[in-house]
Amino acid sequence: MINVTKTFLPDQEKYLQYVREIWDRGYLTNNGPLLQELESELKGYLNVDHLYFCGNGTIVLQLAIKALEINGEVITTPFSYCATSNAILWEKCTPVFVDIDPSTFNINPDLIEQAITPATTAILATHVYGNPCDVEKIEQIAKKHNLKVVYDAAHAFGVTYKGKSLLSYGDISTCSFHATKVFHTIEGGALISNHPELDQKLTLLRAFGHRGDESYYFAGINGKNSEFHAAMGLCNLPHVEEIIAARKDVFTIYDRLLNWDILAKPTHAKDMVYNYAYYPVVFPSETVMKKVMEDLAAEEIIPRRYFYPSLNTLPFMPEYYACPVSEDISLRVLCLPLYVGLPSQDVEHISNIINKSLLSP
Repeated sequence: MINVTKTFLPDQEKYLQYVREIWDRGYLTNNGPLLQELESELKGYLNVDHLYFCGNGTIVLQLAIKALEINGEVITTPFSYCATSNAILWEKCTPVFVDIDPSTFNINPDLIEQAITPATTAILATHVYGNPCDVEKIEQIAKKHNLKVVYDAAHAFGVTYKGKSLLSYGDISTCSFHATKVFHTIEGGALISNHPELDQKLTLLRAFGHRGDESYYFAGINGKNSEFHAAMGLCNLPHVEEIIAARKDVFTIYDRLLNWDILAKPTHAKDMVYNYAYYPVVFPSETVMKKVMEDLAAEEIIPRRYFYPSLNTLPFMPEYYACPVSEDISLRVLCLPLYVGLPSQDVEHISNIINKSLLSP
């Protein structure tokens, strides 16, 4: 079976060496030495000053909203994983969905201002598939209207834009280190902040809002992560460049072989270095896409409808906002298998099945 992704695993002995050290110290969590080392290594790799390693990619979104004291309405994208909008709802804010750009699949900045009301306090945008949002235009709008900007950069680890990490944009960027990501810690996530004054607050928020047994500051939450997860991160971080290179090789084969007279894919921002996180293709119709899925499944090849459905259509949203581009793309997009170690002959086989399926009745 060929799944849409496969977790990269480092040298087992290297990981076990860290595990033995953890065993010897008996220090498993609560801001342990390996966690501190990983945070330091990540800050160096990304060239950022303030990074907080946390439990997962959803809790960091909630922590960002809480730390920036965001309330009321939050302008956001309908084309993302549900964690993006769920975090807004969990923090008792109201998601206001703005449609996406038909070329990049990111939130359309030209539609943001018309969605701003007196209740709007923030913009929460996703760098979809690791493709940068129009960060300059979003920043301009945010400054004009005194709004906070949070980027869900779950897909963007290793992406640079105009010479610096994409995670360094916005008031806070969040990242996921889930096992399916380009860089992973099995489960995990990170906050990257551009506000030094938030350092103490973010540190406390992820650890119940207190330090020691008596110093309680506010109602925090358990956003911590363990030494075992940090160990996996320390094992994987040295391999990021080779991981990206291997993914690029797969990406290049798809680019070369797929039938682009029928298929489409998002355009990438200029001035960026990509991480090849996903390989999305857009089909002429949902019917065609489903037929291709069936033909791939017959060969035990499992792609993913990523993202589907459009978040503005979820039944528990407090209000429906029409987003025709997102609603259309979400019905027709499919992410193809892409991971380190996927043999080139399998990529060719997948491409041939798709091309044949597209031309058959």
